[in-house]
Amino acid sequence: METTSTTTGQKVSGFYEDDHDRLDHLFKQFQELKRTHFSLAKTAFTEFKFGLQRHIIWEEEILFPLFERKTGLTQGGPTHVMRMEHRLIGKYLEEIHQKVKAGNTDSEGEEQMLLNTLFAHNQKEEQILYPAIDRTLSDSEREGIFKTMRELPEARYQHCCNPATENKS
Repeated sequence: METTSTTTGQKVSGFYEDDHDRLDHLFKQFQELKRTHFSLAKTAFTEFKFGLQRHIIWEEEILFPLFERKTGLTQGGPTHVMRMEHRLIGKYLEEIHQKVKAGNTDSEGEEQMLLNTLFAHNQKEEQILYPAIDRTLSDSEREGIFKTMRELPEARYQHCCNPATENKS
């Protein structure tokens, strides 16, 4: 889902759930193609990686801070747990990325760890956090979130290595 599409009147939960579905589809493409059409698989993985990195930035820098300000729920609250899980998701994502970068298709273990973590994480977001955010935000706040998301520079999420390891080749 491109963020240039209209979001007027759209709920946070619907938008983010659609993005989860889009990302799931890209990862499935990667898995299905990696042993037969590696270049296509690599393209799908790259789009997945950039999309997941963007999704996490949207949540951690735009969505969660507004929710925390409105509810006062910070340390120990649901967004704190989501941020911790994002670090784990990033770890598995980077492990797969390193294998893709090396042309190594033997990443099933890392893929399963990522999928298990994402499944539980997305369930909590979709069933608990996003509906709570939708109940908390006004229409104008929601539109402000979508506007800020659209304005996020691509350079913030379109990097192919973990920023902490990027210059350690």
